Amino acid sequence: MVRALVIDDSRALRSLTGRMLCDLGFEVVEACHGKDALERLREGTPPTIALVDWNMPERNGLDFVRSLRRDDTYKDVLVMMVTTETEATQMISALGADANEYLMKPFTRGALIERLDLLSIDHA
Repeated sequence: MVRALVIDDSRALRSLTGRMLCDLGFEVVEACHGKDALERLREGTPPTIALVDWNMPERNGLDFVRSLRRDDTYKDVLVMMVTTETEATQMISALGADANEYLMKPFTRGALIERLDLLSIDHA
């Protein structure tokens, strides 16, 4: 089973994204901010993909991605920024920090599937 880590400070968005991924056959782990996500990573098997919000307390999404990429343990984890940030400079920053894909909020199930397909992640 493909494992996804959903990182967002909005409980509603974590739940919505988690349900979409569960319906697609993913095992989902949730975290409420970047610091929480790093702790969850240390607790178990690394996910195949992390879906990361940009604006969060404690450790924002970009800081999380940079921390993740500094640790070779997680070099194979794919990262999708899922955010309301629409500025081209934000997208460039995320991709420059080695995020693999960028998805704008609000998004549809179809848009999520399209990005998963671009990353060659199997789903139901």
